[in-house]
Amino acid sequence: MKIKILCLGGILFSTLHFFGQCTDGRYYQYIFPDYQLTSDIPYGSNVTYQGTAQELTLDVYEPINDGTAPRALVVMAHGGSFISGSKTGPDVVGFCQDLAKMGYVVASINYRLGFGVANLEAEATAAVMRGTQDLKAAIRYFRKSVVENNNPYNINPDLIYAAGVSAGGFAALHLAYLDQPSELPSFLDMNATGIDNSMDGLSGNPGYSSEVNAIVNICGALGDTAWIHSGDEPAMLLHGTNDNTVPYGSAMLSLFGFNVTQVDGSFSINQRMNEVGVNHCFEIYEGQDHVPSLSNAAYFDTTLSMMSQFLAQQICQYNFDCQYQPIVTETPELAKIPMSVYPNPAQQFISISGISQLEWLTIHNAQGQLVKRERIQPAQSINVAELSPGLYFVRLENSPYQTTPLIIE
Repeated sequence: MKIKILCLGGILFSTLHFFGQCTDGRYYQYIFPDYQLTSDIPYGSNVTYQGTAQELTLDVYEPINDGTAPRALVVMAHGGSFISGSKTGPDVVGFCQDLAKMGYVVASINYRLGFGVANLEAEATAAVMRGTQDLKAAIRYFRKSVVENNNPYNINPDLIYAAGVSAGGFAALHLAYLDQPSELPSFLDMNATGIDNSMDGLSGNPGYSSEVNAIVNICGALGDTAWIHSGDEPAMLLHGTNDNTVPYGSAMLSLFGFNVTQVDGSFSINQRMNEVGVNHCFEIYEGQDHVPSLSNAAYFDTTLSMMSQFLAQQICQYNFDCQYQPIVTETPELAKIPMSVYPNPAQQFISISGISQLEWLTIHNAQGQLVKRERIQPAQSINVAELSPGLYFVRLENSPYQTTPLIIE
């Protein structure tokens, strides 16, 4: 795996008062053996592009048995081209679990999906705006919970970060850099259903800030790099040079073979940030297609390492020069165990190698939906005959990096 890294150094440390919590590897090493998950927490509501009401929910991942001071929060948005995906998708769940084991509180959100096709450029841009508004509402939810609900997740409201994969990367980028009404694209109808002529939106928790300290963009893009200015939020950018879904540089975004709109991918964002002096790191997946971390354990490891150490740099006086560094495993429960699924392709039964104890196995479809969850033991066969033919992703919940593609014939 060839990795090319570009960096603009000199990250500003605005949270030095928080340094005391950064001892013992918190925020960039595994220091907890497991995480605890609270699912389906309502954080707001709004209407979809079709005008139907939708409750917005999120899952919270926390380090298990962590009695420390209020912790940094990462709000994560899944991918799926704003038409599919979910907060439990394989593109985000692994990052949520592992960041929690490093000491973060992590929220994986559902946001409004779907858009019309009468005018693809305007409709798709409106979908990005709705997703961004929902991400902002989720951030406001946590700040509200600190003030009005006795801080149930034990977070520091001054240490909130946004991260996203693919479409979620779009949302994180637009949250950070599309922040002035004068920057709104002329073809975007701010009176479109569910947008409500509002930059921040009406998805919930008004009166609280939706600002973040920094963002992580995994294979997403921005509508226009001209929206990035000196002093804007720091960013971690990760992107494949051969991405055939979201442009690596500045190019036309296509969907199902139809041109949608011109966007600026991570390469162009990196150039703009260099020009105006925004602190950032740029991790290049040389020769890789879209979101290689989804199906390749080595790229998952690289992405998690770069993300966690970049965030630790923002939170602590942590010396990170945008170069990959291995993640230290402090607990024996987290040792990496090679896993394989066989037969693959499969028709009726599969077996999993590399299991030495009882494990929770999950299977997600290509849209990120959970289709099977089962407690398995070594040498056990798993019946997959009820699954329709197609691409799936198999994961062992308690083993880092263990996500394997599976074809059902």
